[in-house]
Amino acid sequence: MRAQPIRWADLQPDRPMATISRRRVIGEQAMISDVTLDKGCVVAMHSHPQEQFACVLSGRIRFTIRTEKGDEVFTCGPDEVMVLPSGVPHAAEALEETRILDIFSPPSEKTGIDRP
Repeated sequence: MRAQPIRWADLQPDRPMATISRRRVIGEQAMISDVTLDKGCVVAMHSHPQEQFACVLSGRIRFTIRTEKGDEVFTCGPDEVMVLPSGVPHAAEALEETRILDIFSPPSEKTGIDRP
């Protein structure tokens, strides 16, 4: 990848689920996605080898994190970041329309919202 500006508006969105719209920029070491989740969108429990930072730009989203002691639930809103380390099982539910800037490292063509 070369140094260059990219406009979100110039990227064609994809819909990995009926209730999600996403635009992505995929580099060699990281991936950033502008994701909009409709109210009520549920992302099932999953994990992945990538480290993930979910930066909430607008709306509210509830994350469920599976731990050895049981599930922990966190609700995040604007100006909050959910840090998801590699391999940690997690799920999410959009409590209202929610826009997230997702950062993954290393990049991956498939994430938890991509259905087989």
